[in-house]
Amino acid sequence: MFELIKSGGWLMVPLILCSITSMAIIGERFWSLQRKKVLPPQLIPQIWQLAQNNQINDSTIRQLRANSPLGIVLAAGLINRNHGREIMKTSIEETGRQVVHELERFLNTLGTIALISPYLGLLGTVTGIIEIFSAMGANGLGNPAVLASGIGIALITTAAGLVVAIPSVFFHRYFERLIDGYVLKMEEESLKLIDIIHGDRERDDGLSSK
Repeated sequence: MFELIKSGGWLMVPLILCSITSMAIIGERFWSLQRKKVLPPQLIPQIWQLAQNNQINDSTIRQLRANSPLGIVLAAGLINRNHGREIMKTSIEETGRQVVHELERFLNTLGTIALISPYLGLLGTVTGIIEIFSAMGANGLGNPAVLASGIGIALITTAAGLVVAIPSVFFHRYFERLIDGYVLKMEEESLKLIDIIHGDRERDDGLSSK
C-alpha cells in the first residue's frame, strides 16, 4: 500500500488529507444527527403536560433548551408564549434558522472535498503525462522505468481522487436530505406547540367571556 501511495507522487498527500477529513466529518455527522438526539419523540407530549399543569417556567425552558436542537426551537417559542401567536411564530423561525445552520456544520467542508478531489486527481494525471513526455523527450522510449513512473502518477492519483470524491458526494447529499427532513419535522412540532399554547389560551378566553 505504501509503495502504491508513493508511486502516486506528492499529490497523494493532499488526497490522503482530504480522505481523512472526509471520513472524520462523516463519522461526526452520523453521531450528531441521530434522530433521537435531534428530534426527541416525547418532547411535545411533555410540553403539553407541563402546559396543562401550568408548570412552564424559566427553569423548564432552560432544561428544554439544553435537551436537543428541537428543544432549542421550542424553547424560543415558549419564551414568547405570553405574546401573540405571530410573535411566537417569528421567534421560532429566527431560532430555527440558527439551529439549521448548526445542523449543517461541516457540510460545506465535505462538499468542498467532494468538489476538489477529482481535480486533484486530474492534476495528478496531467503531472504524470508531463513526466511521460519529458522522459520521452530526454531518453526516447528506451527508459521504461521513467515511463512507468509517469503512468503510475497519472492513474493512481486519478483513482485516488475518485475514491475520495464519490463517498464525499454521496454522504453530503445524504446529510442534506436528512437535515431537510428534520427541518420539516421541527416546523410541524413548532406548529403543534403554538396550537397547544394559544389554543388553550383562546379556549380559556372564550370561556371567560361567557
